[in-house]
Amino acid sequence: MFTISLLGQKGGTGKTTISVGLSVAAALAGHPVAIIDLDPQATATKWKARRSEDGPAVVSAQASRLQPTLATAEASGVEFAIIDSAGRSDDGALAAARAADLVLIPTRTSIVELETLPQVNDLLRLARTKSAMVVLNGIHPSAGASGIAETREMLQKLYGLSTCPVHLCQRIAYAEALVTGSTPQERDPEGRAGQELNDLFRFVREAVNNRTVELERRIRSVENALEAFKAVAPEKIPARERLIL
Repeated sequence: MFTISLLGQKGGTGKTTISVGLSVAAALAGHPVAIIDLDPQATATKWKARRSEDGPAVVSAQASRLQPTLATAEASGVEFAIIDSAGRSDDGALAAARAADLVLIPTRTSIVELETLPQVNDLLRLARTKSAMVVLNGIHPSAGASGIAETREMLQKLYGLSTCPVHLCQRIAYAEALVTGSTPQERDPEGRAGQELNDLFRFVREAVNNRTVELERRIRSVENALEAFKAVAPEKIPARERLIL
């Protein structure tokens, strides 16, 4: 199971929008998926209550129950667990960061939101997060590629944070979909908002594939080392001291 946590030190950055959008993109691609809602405001849980479709599953949980909840999800065959955290630094955010294979940090480009990134960085260091990336959100649809590239470079230089190559634009489709318990790609599969969310999921899935390849490489390396040890051990170690492998 691959776990993605949405983190941020401020509400309204798009954590729930991305959580539900990614979950539906995963489900449409044929992957069992679940949202773990750690936000006391329970925005994802309320979205699910307005939803007519059965999936994806949304589980409201407290931070203290996150690990058992994730274990239950994995035992149930879930391939992608998406954790929607509160817009502040608390036990829930720390637990979500520690549990994640990938942390996504939705951020608009206003100074008010950018100034929260040092606190996010502190949280990531405390949690020893494996991988984290900023997702630029609320970008003006007419924004040029050069301006977006400059923003990504600035985030790397000032805060040491990598930025996801996929960004989300400011579109009314995101807000309208939340109201009806749906997502943009369900309401308008060919629309720009739906394409952005699907592109973001494809990026996440590529991260999963890369992790799998790296894990397999490490396993092969350990197996090769063990075989090499077995080959030389009988010759190097006296009989009474040989290890049973």
